[in-house]
Order: sequence, then structure tokens, then C-alpha cells
Amino acid sequence: MTKQYEVGALILRVVLGITFLIHGASKFQMGLGNVAGFFESLGLPGFMAYLVAVIELVGGALLILGIGTRIVSILLGVVMLGAILKVKIAGGFMGDGKGAGYELDLALLAIAAYLGLTGSSLYAVDRLWKRTDSAAAQG
Repeated sequence: MTKQYEVGALILRVVLGITFLIHGASKFQMGLGNVAGFFESLGLPGFMAYLVAVIELVGGALLILGIGTRIVSILLGVVMLGAILKVKIAGGFMGDGKGAGYELDLALLAIAAYLGLTGSSLYAVDRLWKRTDSAAAQG
């Protein structure tokens, strides 16, 4: 990628990472049992709340560091797709006055899809590992 696209991808990666790190942390602060109860009220298995919370928290941190950007972004995209289809779609794009719409979730899904397709290597820890692997192969 050219430098300007890498800078753009870096910005998207870090913002998506911060967003999910905070959302994951908030699930832990609310109490995962409470989040599991909410999931069950939606007809989802309660254990999925634990899985989603870990994906958001750890995935957010990994994105900020630039570790496994493509895989993490795909996982976060799946989480957002589930949130849109199971929770937010009924409220419409902008919400229904009782709850938020899915506009933010859709934007986060789009960012995750972009990073899942392109990755982001600028200031990424993954980049260090790739250099080490290629250096070892040449030596």
C-alpha cells in the first residue's frame, strides 16, 4: 500500500481498537452475568456474552498493537453483524426513540471489513515478526 493508504488504515485500526477495547471493558464492568442475561433475553446462549466480551476487549487491544489485524477485524465484524441483526435492526437506521439505531454498528462493521480485507502494517507489531521471519529465511 502507498503511504497515505497505510496512514488511513492505521487511523482506522487504532480507532476501531480503542472503540472495542472500551466496549469490551464496559461489559466486564457491568458484570458478565448481567450481559449474559441480556443475551439470553434476546434468545442467544448466555455463554456468547463471555465470548463477545473477550473478543471485544482482547481484540481491541490487539488492533491497537497491530497484532493479527485481519483475523481480529473479521471476528469483530461478525460481532457487529450479530449486533445489527439481533439487536439493532428493529430500531431502524437512526433508532426508534427507545434505543439506538444501527448506524454506528454499520460504520464499525465497514471499518472491520476494510481492515479484514487490507490489513494494516504501519506501526504494527506484526510487521516486526514478518521482518524477523524473512531475515531468518535469508540467513
